[in-house]
Amino acid sequence: HARVLSNRRVTDPSHFQDVRLMKFDIAGSGIEYSAGDVVMIEPRNSLESVQQFCQLLRLDPHSMFFLKPYDSATPLPARLPQPCTVQYMVERHLDINGVPRRSFFELLSHFSVDEMEQEKLKEFSSAKGQEELYSYCNRPRRTTLEVLFDFPHTTAIIPHDYLLDLIPEMRPRAFSIASSQQAHPDQLHILMAVVQYKTMLKKPRNGLCSNWLASLDPQQGEVRVPLWTKKGGLRFPTDAKTPAIMVGPGTGVAPFRAAIQERVAEGKQDNCLFFGSRGKSKDFFCQAEWEELTQKGCLTLFTAFSRDQENKIYVQHRIKENGPLLWDLLHNKCAFFYIAGNAKMMPTQVMDSLKSIFQSEGGLAVTEAEQLLRDLERAGRFQTETWS
Repeated sequence: HARVLSNRRVTDPSHFQDVRLMKFDIAGSGIEYSAGDVVMIEPRNSLESVQQFCQLLRLDPHSMFFLKPYDSATPLPARLPQPCTVQYMVERHLDINGVPRRSFFELLSHFSVDEMEQEKLKEFSSAKGQEELYSYCNRPRRTTLEVLFDFPHTTAIIPHDYLLDLIPEMRPRAFSIASSQQAHPDQLHILMAVVQYKTMLKKPRNGLCSNWLASLDPQQGEVRVPLWTKKGGLRFPTDAKTPAIMVGPGTGVAPFRAAIQERVAEGKQDNCLFFGSRGKSKDFFCQAEWEELTQKGCLTLFTAFSRDQENKIYVQHRIKENGPLLWDLLHNKCAFFYIAGNAKMMPTQVMDSLKSIFQSEGGLAVTEAEQLLRDLERAGRFQTETWS
């Protein structure tokens, strides 16, 4: 469990999106990581949803229980202590804020004695009722807790022994590490967008882990978060002379903050960053850091702020504008090229810009430009880490 050192909002208060730079103390933990690695964080359900769940199911949050397996082939959940309180299980184990699957409705229908509720549950778990289930559950992102509210008679009589069969375990969430141990030996940083969006339901949908983390305030007293690290997909060049070109709009810049800190600490000067966001005054993450490194000659920075002028400018436009520089870095200096961020359109558009540079600067035909990109990818010199 790492202590939260700071939890700072890095977007302007007037900006629609809340993004946090969170710093954790990992001194004495034995945790080691390098640029490109990810941190896994175990989320927690809010106290409000834990209370609602316990009331609905008539559970005493303070009561203790022991778990016994049905048979020797069924392992007990590894992350639940023995004995365990109901509060601990609901807060840290049961995914009550996830969207339930078809099997949940099937099992629930077996417990139901209310005719109308049972009929609906059976419909949702039948092959014929899948479209109806999608409209009720998946499309609006209705949570397990909300479904239980909609079936009060059935919920009140769920046998408590079946809770772990009915509701899956919460999965840890992965975040790109946004710091280097060479710059911050006892710390680990993440750059995290707090997930909130609307569906047809009245209540906004909240990302479980990001909203829990955002709610933690180390100034109100010590807070600790269960975390561990994993090798990530991005690998950075070991040769000090090899340049790195990094394209990280929005929170996609997180792994590149780690890489730039690491490379600067190792004396690797040839760092080129393309950063994009909506507005220079709204969501220009780590602005002071980038500007300081630029002044020291450790970083070449290109920015694209999409809403700061009439026509929208994105990172792919800045890449196209800097064709000669990028061709020189890739063709003559064997640079590595990286993309990280939201997987909607950006990676494809950046790749298109790159291929057009291969044609305009390198004189390649369309097919040759596509082949060069494939060759770079095969050689590990073109890498992407995107999420949806």
